[in-house]
Amino acid sequence: MDRGAGPLAGLRVLELAGLGQVAMAAMALADLGADVVRLDRPGGGPYPATAGDPVLRGRRHVTVDLRSPQGRDTALDLAAAADVVLEAMRPGVAERLGIGPQDCLARNPRLVYGRITGWGQQGPLAQQAGHDINYIALTGVLGALGRAGERPLPPLNLLGFAGGAMQGVVGVLAALHEVERSGRGQVVDAAIVDGVSLLAQMVWSFRGQGRWNDARESNLFDGHAPFFDTYTCADGRFVAVAAMEPAFYANLLRGLDLADADLPPQDDEQGWPVLRARFTEAFARRARDEWVAAFADLDACLTPVLTFDEVAAHPQIAARGTVVEVDGITQAAPTPRFSATPAPPPRPHTDPEPAEGILAAWRDR
Repeated sequence: MDRGAGPLAGLRVLELAGLGQVAMAAMALADLGADVVRLDRPGGGPYPATAGDPVLRGRRHVTVDLRSPQGRDTALDLAAAADVVLEAMRPGVAERLGIGPQDCLARNPRLVYGRITGWGQQGPLAQQAGHDINYIALTGVLGALGRAGERPLPPLNLLGFAGGAMQGVVGVLAALHEVERSGRGQVVDAAIVDGVSLLAQMVWSFRGQGRWNDARESNLFDGHAPFFDTYTCADGRFVAVAAMEPAFYANLLRGLDLADADLPPQDDEQGWPVLRARFTEAFARRARDEWVAAFADLDACLTPVLTFDEVAAHPQIAARGTVVEVDGITQAAPTPRFSATPAPPPRPHTDPEPAEGILAAWRDR
């Protein structure tokens, strides 16, 4: 497994096996060339390293019982030689195991200790369990998703994982930059609730300007506007429309053969029910891919709503290699792209190996 490629080549990351957000953050670092070693629990514990799991790609794996003195010492030895530690335990757990930030920083003052949890390290919920849906519920984001009058729709564990994992990655990289300037490591406290709130900053901005209502389907981007929504086609599949700007909206009407229809103006909110009815009727006349073909030369911000089975074959996705196949499993490719130091291809899951060899290699650098 080539560990010398990518913009993060040479970066040594110790991942303490945990919830999805810390695994995703470790994957992102490994994708960019970091040498990530994951400490798995004997028997797999609640977060087993499953062969073929794309989220666990690109690591080396060591089985360690962190509750034993030997396991604690192994973790501390690896932390002493690492640049970064990543963990997602509840506050105080790592400290009780003897592998908390102070334990590790005492062995390695330049260490960046990244803690990526749901609620963060303080607050009344810090010790409570939770999952993606709980974290986004508390941020206001879940309450804004879905059609008016219906239950909020959980967004596939996407927002919480992204908010926590990517905030953790940014925090770790920022702390590594600080280490180069000051020589001092530090603790990075990344919480899903913080990251999701940051992802929702545009909504907070609109609210601050008086341009957002808490009622669903009453805002420009939540399905209220007929030119920013999804529509059902004749074959039961869907298209997504975001023809907000006048030029794109004009092309939408042209593609739907409604350019000469007697319709309310685009910016007349009172007329939006009429527009929605006409758009709904029009899209129902043809199959999804027929509409895609009809709009191929019209810049109307119209795209097909694809299933996961269809994604890899789409020309745009294929041209960029946005998804790739590794060991027969289709998965997202490493991102972003770099001109001078391209990331290596995704590296598949590996079998556990002894900690001694990894430790010796890290110490020799």
